[in-house]
Amino acid sequence: MPELPEVETTRRRLLPLLEGKRLLEVRHQDPLRYRHTERARERAVEGVGRRGKFLLLALSGGLEMVVHLGMTGGFRLEKTPHTRAEFLLEDGVLHFHDPRRFGRIWVVERGAYGEIPLLARLGPEPLSPEFRPEAFLLGLRRSRKPLKALLLDQTLAAGVGNIYADEALFRAGLSPFRLGREVSEEEALRLFQALREVLAEAVALGGSTLSDRTYQQPDGLPGGFQKRHAVYGRAGLPCPRCGAPIAKGVVAGRGTHHCPRCQG
Repeated sequence: MPELPEVETTRRRLLPLLEGKRLLEVRHQDPLRYRHTERARERAVEGVGRRGKFLLLALSGGLEMVVHLGMTGGFRLEKTPHTRAEFLLEDGVLHFHDPRRFGRIWVVERGAYGEIPLLARLGPEPLSPEFRPEAFLLGLRRSRKPLKALLLDQTLAAGVGNIYADEALFRAGLSPFRLGREVSEEEALRLFQALREVLAEAVALGGSTLSDRTYQQPDGLPGGFQKRHAVYGRAGLPCPRCGAPIAKGVVAGRGTHHCPRCQG
């Protein structure tokens, strides 16, 4: 958390708050996590984009502010006990809230991601025309990793994390433990389509807000896709398809939810 749907929802909410505004200053007391932010002083925000799980703020003068929300980061309209940075705008203040302090901010020359190697190696956006089934199949077939690990890797599809990997694999009827090289062309296509469907639905519903409520939209509203989770966070509960108990295992160090019967 947050994954592509939550970051995209945040981007859409920030767009009217930031685009075309002058950023007077970014105030914080953590230059190791929030790097070179002094370069953003008095810059205009020319656009608010996203790449995978990263927010990309285009700044005047050829600069770019890259924001990674980490596990618990997000923007708020009001100051909170966990406000870590303040964006002073010409017409107000935007607060960067991050209880666990895993979020990061960089100000760089536009497109110069030497300090952010993950951003430089991201694969295609799964909701874009560049996400092609042929390349997806080839990437799966070349790997000995489990499918869940491949979806989390970010090189096959940017922005997919734990929630949406589990949900896409369930919808495609594929075990998260299956090796990529074992899937058929038909199975790869099912997973390709399921991933796009799940992510698009989650974006439309504002992402997923879990029981800890760490993810909220900037105006404090929760997401709505958690109400459609079929397997994620439902260990021991009945599968919505067959009624068998949802199981929880571990793949690539991450808790992994699946139905042993439907995804066997």
